[in-house]
Amino acid sequence: MEPSGPTLLRLEQQARRAGTGLEPTDLRGRWDLQQVWPKSGGQPSTLSSQLLRALAARLEIDTDDDGLLLSNAVTLGPFELRFRGRGALQGRRPLLVFGFDQLELSLAGRRLLQRNLPSADPRRRPFFALIHRHQDGWLAARGRGGGLALWQLAGDPGLRR
Repeated sequence: MEPSGPTLLRLEQQARRAGTGLEPTDLRGRWDLQQVWPKSGGQPSTLSSQLLRALAARLEIDTDDDGLLLSNAVTLGPFELRFRGRGALQGRRPLLVFGFDQLELSLAGRRLLQRNLPSADPRRRPFFALIHRHQDGWLAARGRGGGLALWQLAGDPGLRR
């Protein structure tokens, strides 16, 4: 069952006080975006959430000996736009700090374009402040811009390069 906005805000306060205890292996999988809330909180952004679900927006996380492998992708018909990079958990809460170093565009599973991306300033790297990973398979986090996101675990990401 998906949590309500007030439940997520309560869980966020708990995570700020006591941390989440999440480890890299807790994040492995394909996370399909379900809901987003604006920075101001309150009601979920219905239009944005519906659009992102229609685009099959997802965050895929895997681990290797060097840490976390991340992929963020959307799909529109036979087209897929994917960003790949690395991430790490930092701090007690923790923050999932990441950066994308590669962009890919595919058509029906065939790669049309692959470009390396410039490195981001380490002080401006994107992150998700992790709030909670529930046993029912959902994950909640607040992004660098202040918005709140809720994902549902879908399966194995297969991110190995």
